[in-house]
Amino acid sequence: MGHRVGIVGFRGYSGEDLIRLLSPRPEMELFLMEHRADSQDRARPRGYTGPARIPCTAEALRASGIDVVFLATPADVSMDLTPWILEAGAKVIDLSGAFRLGTAENYRRWYKEEHTQAALLQQAVYGLPEFHREKIRAARLLSNPGCYPTAANLAIAPLVEAGIVDRGAGVVCDAKSGVSGAGRKPSLKTSYCEVTENFSAYSLLDHRHVPEVLRNSGLDEAEFSFTAHLLPLDRGILETIYFRTLNISSADEIVAIYEKRYAGEPFVRIYNPGQVPDLRAIQRTNFCDIGVQWNEGRAVVVSAIDNLVKGAAGQAIQNMNLMLGLPEEAGLL
Repeated sequence: MGHRVGIVGFRGYSGEDLIRLLSPRPEMELFLMEHRADSQDRARPRGYTGPARIPCTAEALRASGIDVVFLATPADVSMDLTPWILEAGAKVIDLSGAFRLGTAENYRRWYKEEHTQAALLQQAVYGLPEFHREKIRAARLLSNPGCYPTAANLAIAPLVEAGIVDRGAGVVCDAKSGVSGAGRKPSLKTSYCEVTENFSAYSLLDHRHVPEVLRNSGLDEAEFSFTAHLLPLDRGILETIYFRTLNISSADEIVAIYEKRYAGEPFVRIYNPGQVPDLRAIQRTNFCDIGVQWNEGRAVVVSAIDNLVKGAAGQAIQNMNLMLGLPEEAGLL
């Protein structure tokens, strides 16, 4: 049985990856939902035919029989669109930060804006499948995780859960992302001349993705130091995470914790002790690769994902598969 899927924000980088990953699937019928009259398409060769386009309205959504809508949009747009899409009978998978933080107070603190749909926050399910799979299956409103928190939580949470992290000594996450993480909207900071042959840190200690890590890793704010960096490349995230351990005598023991926690998980790959991933290992895949080194109570974990796939479109499709009762890895392996 086929499914009809709408994409709002299809011209952005995450939206383009949604189209790339969903288009080859014969059971999916795509509809690109136009919500901005002033948006421009990329140039296409003669004869190009893409998915059907419809207005971003409740009437068009109902007439098309769409089952689920991806919102690859800024948070304020997602808040505007989500209520009527749900009312029209479609499920929503939101790729913005609009519904990730649980309360309007959290949103106000970290996003420096008021939340306009606070009543929906309690309905939203946080879509990290490795942690919340059963809740995702039943979700109507799915909040897709941020890219940085996906890599961080998959690396940190199993170790905090196992009690081997010396939380009093703190956890440091040194995170680096390609420029596509900032979105397609032009800005001075992400222009070619600013980024090429450059490397910069930003949002020190107050990045809006920090509360997502805290909500899912088990750490408190005072225990976690996060710094984001902008890499001069298009895609990929690599996080180097430093902490001191308790009751651990080798890297093999940490690897064993990961292997037990992620046994059977299709998209988490663990490296041998002392080996760590790089960005080429995960680009354009839905994998999160994790490697670890340990020495005399000091541990370093490296976690790598593609920010547009496991950090956005791919994880959104992984969640869609669960919500529609499809094989979780469909279209992603």
